[in-house]
Amino acid sequence: MEPEEVRSLGYRTDLDLLLLGGSTVTDRGDHLVVRTPDNPLFWWGNFLLLRAAPPPADAPGWIRRFESEFPQASHRALGLDDPQARADDATGFTALGFDVDVDAVMTATSVRAPERPNREASLRPLVGDADWRQHVELATTYEDEQLPGSEREFHELRAVSRRRVVESGRAVWFGAFLEGQLVAQLGVVAASPGIARFQQVETHHRFRRRGLAGTLVHVASVHAFAELSASTLVMVADPGYPAVRIYRALGFTASEHELGVSRPRAAEGPVSRSRRSRCVPAASRRPESPRGRVSGVPQRIRG
Repeated sequence: MEPEEVRSLGYRTDLDLLLLGGSTVTDRGDHLVVRTPDNPLFWWGNFLLLRAAPPPADAPGWIRRFESEFPQASHRALGLDDPQARADDATGFTALGFDVDVDAVMTATSVRAPERPNREASLRPLVGDADWRQHVELATTYEDEQLPGSEREFHELRAVSRRRVVESGRAVWFGAFLEGQLVAQLGVVAASPGIARFQQVETHHRFRRRGLAGTLVHVASVHAFAELSASTLVMVADPGYPAVRIYRALGFTASEHELGVSRPRAAEGPVSRSRRSRCVPAASRRPESPRGRVSGVPQRIRG
């Protein structure tokens, strides 16, 4: 199963981004093994992608397969390659203490300008060491506190990978600056021919509700259509997060689901299955928001 054969648009573009950043994908027939050797802390850079939902009784066997592939991992993470997956497809894992994320895969073939664009900030791509240091600072700031050291290490490693992709010409990382301070950011990547994928839309907590996210998404969308040869834009977001309304207003619509199950290695028994709080480790997130998914607050999304 090559990445282009993955049915889920969300996971297919996840793999495109990961491969661009130096990850590897190995086909095991009924699943893929995704590895990010440069960042073992990244949960959704080191996971199994299953071709089909397993019967609940098979969940322990899949956990053992993960452990055999990643014996040193501090987490367990498995995805399901089904564009219409539901939480019920993961009951075997929830019974073993796994959290389940069912995110919305949103797409757009055109975008509308935001009704209330931000006209105060300077919007431009990140360039140079100083900008990328601010990229890490923004990603590791929770309210007015810095996240723990392991979180910072994760983000520093992610920044190296992202900057490498930007400098290859396959991506642009946009920032919104006020008096020289990076207060909001996002990435947009030419994932595959005709498709551009968003990553990590986030705004500093002191500068929210100023139209920065919507303005950045619109600017990056226009750039992707014009400069990255995109005909379709893809964004993966927590469907319960308020920012989804912003993306819909710009022209994005939910077209698929993306399901993943995860937990720390030490977890025993059931754990909370509510939506992830902003304090959940960033390494457990998926590729585009702070769980690079698209929210602006740390939660378990992919990236």
